[in-house]
Amino acid sequence: MLGDFPPIAFVHTTDTDRARDFYVGVLGLELVEESPFAVVVRSAGTMIRITPVPHHTPAGGTVLGWDVPDIAATMSALAAKGVPGLRFDGLTQDDLGIWQSPSSARVAWFADPDGNTLSLTQF
Repeated sequence: MLGDFPPIAFVHTTDTDRARDFYVGVLGLELVEESPFAVVVRSAGTMIRITPVPHHTPAGGTVLGWDVPDIAATMSALAAKGVPGLRFDGLTQDDLGIWQSPSSARVAWFADPDGNTLSLTQF
């Protein structure tokens, strides 16, 4: 039923200026619109609404991720911009924080300024 329609992703923030600076300035997403209700960005055609909330507790897992062709280069570029990779107990991760999954996909995680977990995957 909904498979023919583009998804819209939502991410919460307590500071829309800081979130805009991160998603647009650091991650390089396209700024579409700013209003009191959301900072709207686009990534490869997918709309992401960064919505302000008065209090925010990050979800217990990844909230948004990207399929990238070269995860090592992308993680290196993020590290150069001051975005460290996240590390998780029980996962063997390389120096960039990249984990090799049983399916051979390579996955790495990082956080936005509100502590939302974001990921990169190279299939």
